[in-house]
Amino acid sequence: MPRQFMTNQFDLFSGLRNGKMAEMPQWQELPEGTRQALTALIVRLLVDHASGASASQQKEADHDA
Repeated sequence: MPRQFMTNQFDLFSGLRNGKMAEMPQWQELPEGTRQALTALIVRLLVDHASGASASQQKEADHDA
């Protein structure tokens, strides 16, 4: 039987703050610079995934040069 994860990554540390669940901010509430940075990171992740490369492989290759 496949393992099912019951916790979202965003919730991992919410128990450390008075037992309250941290609320995920809405995209529109994030500062413009943060939205641009996240968009660029997500695009890079998707392009790297589509090309079959992982970030760790690229980072290691940069150190070899």
